[in-house]
Amino acid sequence: MHAATRRKVAVVTGAASGIGLSVAQRLARDGATVALLDLDAEAVEAAAAKVRADGATALAVRVDVAVRASIDAAYAQVREQLGPIAILVNSAGIDGFKRFLNITAEQWERILAVNLTGTFHCCQAAVPDMLDAGWGRIVNISSSSAQGGQPLMTHYVASKAGVIGFTKALALELGPEGITVNTIPPGFIDTPMSRRSEEKGLLGDTIENHAARTPVRRAGLPEDIAAACAYLVSEEAGYVTGQVIGVNGGRNT
Repeated sequence: MHAATRRKVAVVTGAASGIGLSVAQRLARDGATVALLDLDAEAVEAAAAKVRADGATALAVRVDVAVRASIDAAYAQVREQLGPIAILVNSAGIDGFKRFLNITAEQWERILAVNLTGTFHCCQAAVPDMLDAGWGRIVNISSSSAQGGQPLMTHYVASKAGVIGFTKALALELGPEGITVNTIPPGFIDTPMSRRSEEKGLLGDTIENHAARTPVRRAGLPEDIAAACAYLVSEEAGYVTGQVIGVNGGRNT
């Protein structure tokens, strides 16, 4: 358990399932008070119930990260019920698969609005709390596709590459204030979102075959991302900022 996490308020977006839920569960086990934010109100309440079942304090809040007013309202609820925000994990995201010439301007803008602009808004709305405390931890979940590219996903890859650049710049700005900002680009992670893509034939192969080509010979689990996240938000990681921490089983080195 990371002692520094104890009793600190952590906000996790995209927390209804997959990586976000696993991160919320891990931070709660490490002693944080966790606010789970997601667009799906019913699913995120069920997710928060799982966290509370383990004996932790957890709040479920519906949010649309593409809408700043929605973020501000959600954060106001978090502050009122739990306290100021010390830890932020931006895991909310949407994917997309389409040939480049078939991507509409609306589809391009929607993916950037959620994945990149949403990350900007969620950070900007939380940083004042961290400045007041002289301490903060931000982890942005990007994607290994931003490092190596991915066909049929130019809009998605561009949004996640933007998150990496955004992270590096923000880390330099906030470092003197006691706030670290890092990004985890997950490799091939077995999540509900990737299983849905597999069912639609959008992964180019099965999850099992992708796993067989991964150096550690398995698909990643949401818990793998959560473990790295738990370190990055800890006191021990105070000298780690602006970093791209790949958790990908060796697929990208």
